[in-house]
Amino acid sequence: MELGRFGVWTSYRSLGEENAGEAASLVEELGFGALWLGGSPQLPALRALLSATERIAVATGILNVWQSDAVQVASDFAQLNGNFPGRVLLGIGIGHPENTSRYAKPLSSMRAFLDGLDGAGSPVPREARCLAALAPKMLALSAERSLGAHTYFMPPDHTRAARTALGPESLLAPELACVLDENAESARATARGYAKLYLGLGNYTRNLLRHGFSDDDIDGGGSDRLIDTIVPHGTAEQVAAAASEHLSAGADHVCVQTVGVRGVPRAEWTALAAALT
Repeated sequence: MELGRFGVWTSYRSLGEENAGEAASLVEELGFGALWLGGSPQLPALRALLSATERIAVATGILNVWQSDAVQVASDFAQLNGNFPGRVLLGIGIGHPENTSRYAKPLSSMRAFLDGLDGAGSPVPREARCLAALAPKMLALSAERSLGAHTYFMPPDHTRAARTALGPESLLAPELACVLDENAESARATARGYAKLYLGLGNYTRNLLRHGFSDDDIDGGGSDRLIDTIVPHGTAEQVAAAASEHLSAGADHVCVQTVGVRGVPRAEWTALAAALT
């Protein structure tokens, strides 16, 4: 599966499901290699994006294990992949203990879910799935049981460590949120609004502490240093430079997410495509 160096990460919450076809067509027209759909979607949610395009890969970013049945997911994948062969990437994640009372034993639960995909009547191929992974053991499982890892809300230092943990052959596809706004004050305000949720989730904060940040950086909505690293702002060229840092640290593919924009961010995606390519 060819994802290209850059993709777009979005969700129907910000995009509007009614805009799916327009958005996907624009992503393909601009030359991005993949479109990642966030918000814990099930696979049928990708159909409108795939139907509106001809070549790009479309991925779940991510399907939540606790909200999903492996046998049904495998059936959904078989149907979609039959209609759009080689273009569907199943991104799978274990979610966060803060978000579900069912959360337990993330590694063994993920292994069990993967076993379910493998044991289904129409198994999901290893090369058509990737795992949301941040910590070393989940990264190792990503390399062992899937195409690789999709990381989120992490700095280039984490990308560098993730590449080491995955080895040279596995996919490493970090998400990079950004704000196209040259006014530092308003851009950081937008970035902090987006970051608030993630700075309250232990899976993210523990890994930020492992990769160059302190409790002082995390407290109070995030220090300027943390916010500027995780959610870079400025011109499209400045955001492209931040994306390139992830590539230099070992990423194969970076999916950019424009935050603080509702509807199809046509101007932002167009500017980023020009700067990235």
